[in-house]
Amino acid sequence: MTSFAQLEALDTEHVMQTYAGRYDVAFVRGEGTRLWDSDGKEYLDFLAGIAVVSLGHAHPAVATAIAEQATRLLHVSNFFLNEWQPRLAAKIDSLLGGGGRVFCANSGAEANECAIKLARRHGQTNGGPERHHVLSALGSFHGRTLTTLAATGQPQKQETFQPLPTGFRQVSYGDIDALAAAMDERVCAVLLEPVQGEGGVIPAPRGYLQAVRDLCNEREALLIVDEVQTGLGRTGRWFGFEHAEIAPDVVTLAKALGNGVPIGACWARDDIARALRPGDHATTFGGQPFAARVAHTVLEIMEQEDVPGRAEKAGARLAAGLEALPQVARVRGLGLLLGAELANELDAPTVTKQCLDAGLVVNAVTPTTVRFAPPLLVTDDDIDDALRLFGGVLAGSA
Repeated sequence: MTSFAQLEALDTEHVMQTYAGRYDVAFVRGEGTRLWDSDGKEYLDFLAGIAVVSLGHAHPAVATAIAEQATRLLHVSNFFLNEWQPRLAAKIDSLLGGGGRVFCANSGAEANECAIKLARRHGQTNGGPERHHVLSALGSFHGRTLTTLAATGQPQKQETFQPLPTGFRQVSYGDIDALAAAMDERVCAVLLEPVQGEGGVIPAPRGYLQAVRDLCNEREALLIVDEVQTGLGRTGRWFGFEHAEIAPDVVTLAKALGNGVPIGACWARDDIARALRPGDHATTFGGQPFAARVAHTVLEIMEQEDVPGRAEKAGARLAAGLEALPQVARVRGLGLLLGAELANELDAPTVTKQCLDAGLVVNAVTPTTVRFAPPLLVTDDDIDDALRLFGGVLAGSA
């Protein structure tokens, strides 16, 4: 087996160094909620690849689907139909209540890119060429392409790549008055996360998404909900917006959809989806039979396991355990997407590194907040182990 030192040397010499502060760990194997590094050390994974591996590592049924499809057909062009893309689209549409259409992509950024292009096409068709502006929220994260970066409400990530595409504005998350003031006749859509994951695990304030839905109806703008991190059971519902009992016009998915196989999807109501006409948008790899079959299998397992119900129950146990720790000031989030805000001026990046040394994988999503996003099939024993490890680290850091 290649040693960590050899892997690090190869990475340093041959990989673009775009990830600052990587840890001195190389993971080589996973099973369920467990990971093993190149030295054979075992870890409890409560990050799941940033809410990606929601069924756990190396899930047997997912692995079988991967192996079977790899020997059958990996890829064909979208010039042709394949047997899995429409079946996956139908499954996604069913989970979202029906009456919609799906564009398959390869990532969350691509899914959001599709949503933005769709919104602009819809707005310009129904309101003229100036109706192409998109409103989003400060603290949001929607991707790293130039367009999705322009929609992302984090100026520090945007500065290096100015000038960014125009037509994007951000207002304070949760401030309906600020949103209303910014929503002029040029706005074609509002793009929001039901929980700001990269912004610090911040759920939408009570009543906010309902008010946004009403405002979009009043101003005839689309409501796009970015469910890339929150979707598919993570928050204790199939989709984060369901907590607000609203119906979005467009929904984007990725992360958990492939359980580690890269895939994204943009769903839109049928009448809105029709704004994109043949030739307006396309992808080489999106919806290929390999990724689509794996994603279809993932959704079937999620339904069989009732992952929203499991996430709701497990999330309550994890949140209660975190709140009981004296070094945790508060816990934010929904289901199994939680942020532990640290007390006593504890530094989240330092605590995260100490957790890794102790065998627990989490991450610092802000300087004071540690994010927990374990696989949705996590057991009570796993949660208790994680709380013991995290509590021990905090006790030693206090």
